[in-house]
Amino acid sequence: MELYFNDRFFSTGQTDIMDKGGMPAGMLDLESMLTSSISVFGQGSSLRCTGKFRFMGNTWEVSGAAGEELGTLRAKFSLFSKRYEYDAGYRGIYTIESPAFSQDYAILDRSETTVATFQKVSGWLQPGAFRLLNDASELDSYELVAVIMGVHSIQKRNNNHAAHS
Repeated sequence: MELYFNDRFFSTGQTDIMDKGGMPAGMLDLESMLTSSISVFGQGSSLRCTGKFRFMGNTWEVSGAAGEELGTLRAKFSLFSKRYEYDAGYRGIYTIESPAFSQDYAILDRSETTVATFQKVSGWLQPGAFRLLNDASELDSYELVAVIMGVHSIQKRNNNHAAHS
């Protein structure tokens, strides 16, 4: 499945999730610029999952529509790349990585096979816009939207901390 979605300038409000043909495939609700919480809706406005930072931490938690935890995302230390780990519980641990100055990311399963990719496709002054290509992952594409927004939120939070240091 190929999906397109984006952040908004003030990280609040609703934005469409589009399929590769430009047709609506869901909606992303950026609930508050203060908390970075999001809700991901599929077609027909059905809640698919949510994402938010855990209290007092830099771990992004993805939950299902009923509030059950689907997985947790955290940044991993790496010198020459951007690296994250998504622990999807019994479904496995996924590594998300990108070369240092690239906007292209690969999502790898535990056997280090690429199961999905995403790219930041926005310009320099625009907020984050993303293209997700999920062909082989066991993870639902809407769950991956929440994971990608978590990667984006962790990066924004780290950039804000660096700017204020």
